[in-house]
Amino acid sequence: MAGLFDEIKINSMTLKNRTVRSATWAGMAEPDGRCSMRLVELIEELARGDVGLIITGFAYVMPNGKALTKQLGIYDDTMIPNLLRLTKRVHAANGKIAMQIVHAGVQTVLRVRKDRPIWGPSAVYDRTFQKTPKAMMQREIKETVQAFARAADRVKRAGFDAVQLHGAHGYLVSQFLSPIRNRRTDKYGGHIENRARFLFEVYRAVRKSVGRDFPVLIKLNTKDFVRGGLNQRDSLFVAKRLEEMGIDAIELSGGIPAAGDLGPARPKIRSAKEEAYFLPLARKIKKQVSVPIILVGGIRSLKTVNHILRTGAADLISMSRPLIREPGLVRRWKEGDRKKARCISCGQCFQAARSPEGLYCMVERRVQTRKRRQSKGKAR
Repeated sequence: MAGLFDEIKINSMTLKNRTVRSATWAGMAEPDGRCSMRLVELIEELARGDVGLIITGFAYVMPNGKALTKQLGIYDDTMIPNLLRLTKRVHAANGKIAMQIVHAGVQTVLRVRKDRPIWGPSAVYDRTFQKTPKAMMQREIKETVQAFARAADRVKRAGFDAVQLHGAHGYLVSQFLSPIRNRRTDKYGGHIENRARFLFEVYRAVRKSVGRDFPVLIKLNTKDFVRGGLNQRDSLFVAKRLEEMGIDAIELSGGIPAAGDLGPARPKIRSAKEEAYFLPLARKIKKQVSVPIILVGGIRSLKTVNHILRTGAADLISMSRPLIREPGLVRRWKEGDRKKARCISCGQCFQAARSPEGLYCMVERRVQTRKRRQSKGKAR
């Protein structure tokens, strides 16, 4: 039985423990997508907090694939120098780091313009983003596949330990997988094998670009949690096929923006019963694949972590919001303080990421401000 602080090897990468910081948008990149010094410092703190593998916030592989403002980019070689500074700092802190790469498709901040259309598998209106994408032509699909491959090559040259494909949460790969977003009648639409063709082509191109020994991971939805979206039968098909193709690890998540409270970052996790909300679905997938499974979604306590690892439902534990409030959470647990994470799952951190300052825990900021005021009051 694996323990949280046991090593694990993923292809050529050896992690010192089974913890993963799930990819998290920080709103700290430069306007053109280059990595800022503030982002370097944020991620370096996670490495010093003993996180086994840090996955960056998603980085867009093409300018028209940008999801959010101040998002990391990996679409050009000019991104590499700043990213080298990031990876060197993480490695100096005895950490490992992967970059997640993405194309947003219709889920983009960009406005529709004649000279810059929004791409998607089909011209289906998206109510959440209030946009109708242009159905991609096959040459545009090939162009995007190659953009992923070139981005992965940059990830490797920038000193990262692995690359992760974003195949979840309603972004372009996820849109191709979803029957409600993908209405195509060509070889990229219809049956799941066709709807997954784009993802499989992306994976093959990325693998060719980085080689057999460089770890390639994917974040994949267990379900979309909307009527007519990706279901578990289809996600299991995708996971099994990726395993056959040589994927090195699969991070299981779920939900798209239209799923509301059934999305990837669910609110109000107050008890152990409400933690690990993708666990039942992940357990079914884990039984049928042998590659390392990373589980994300509302994990807050060592009790839950130990249950997941003890039962073999997953091989690694991934967290986002708890590590925003407590970058040193893993180290705290390792040193013997086993209290659950202080994160209350309020989601205010994502509001903070939209501020000029970027990502931080608003609750923790208020707590620390109150403590300073109380301390000053006592001093008087």
